[in-house]
Amino acid sequence: MSRPPKPPCKTANWPAYDQALKRRGSMTVRFDHSMQWEAMPSGRRGRQQAYSDAAIQACLTHKVLLCLPIRQTTGVVASLLELCSLGWAVPDFSTLSRPLPDPLCQIPANEEIAKVTADGAYDTRACHDAIAARGAAAFGHSLGPMAFMPSLRPAGMPGP
Repeated sequence: MSRPPKPPCKTANWPAYDQALKRRGSMTVRFDHSMQWEAMPSGRRGRQQAYSDAAIQACLTHKVLLCLPIRQTTGVVASLLELCSLGWAVPDFSTLSRPLPDPLCQIPANEEIAKVTADGAYDTRACHDAIAARGAAAFGHSLGPMAFMPSLRPAGMPGP
């Protein structure tokens, strides 16, 4: 059996091509040294929150961008903080697993929201009401057509 002929090489400048591939894979991560990483005391009774919401969001952003499980995300964030020479502790698995309080409240009320994408954890009547109140469209695994959750389907929307 004969081999198919090799396609002709169209790249004339291999060093530039190699550098372009390296730049395509590069990533710059910056942490603001003035960022409040540890949570401020809430003044309530009971155990205080250890990390600020911004710290948890920073970790979860890396999780989404790098498509990592939570436990691997803690390792990546720990490495990044060490590279940045920041003495901050990394939130643990259970801290990152907790849902953040009402993500729509973090966006100023006068700022327009075009659409909201979320997973099933936010597929509740309260979430849909908050999204509708802000005039945004809901998209996502379960926020889209809402065909599989008839109890959460808006009045008048046809079922499956």
